[in-house]
Amino acid sequence: MDPLVLAAGTALVGAMAKDGWDQTRAAVVALWRRARPTEGDDIHAGLTRTRSQLLVAREGADEDTFTALVGSWQLRLQQLLDEDPGIMDELQWLLDNELSPSLGPDERNHIRSIVQKAEGTGNSRIIQAGRDVRFSEPPEQ
Repeated sequence: MDPLVLAAGTALVGAMAKDGWDQTRAAVVALWRRARPTEGDDIHAGLTRTRSQLLVAREGADEDTFTALVGSWQLRLQQLLDEDPGIMDELQWLLDNELSPSLGPDERNHIRSIVQKAEGTGNSRIIQAGRDVRFSEPPEQ
């Protein structure tokens, strides 16, 4: 699954319980309408249902339901992106300007992703680290 989709799906469900949800929902529906004009009303209804489920789950501290709702929206977003890769920039804009700003600092940390790719040839050795990496300048010679 695309890292942008993973982040956007997580942020989307996280934003559902926030005060500015109506504006965020409108932005998500607008994105969907641009990609699939006939599905805007269905997405609006789906977002409303998901928010209701999320609020009930939060009252019961039900993390499994939260995880399932996130996965559901990640799948929908991935399908949308697969069908129309041209919306990648719009999805990134939505994440950066609508979804992420509505989350608290701790929640924003959960939507970050790091993608590392490496290719070795011959007898090369590849070492990758994604956390607690410190960079320093090489000593001058």
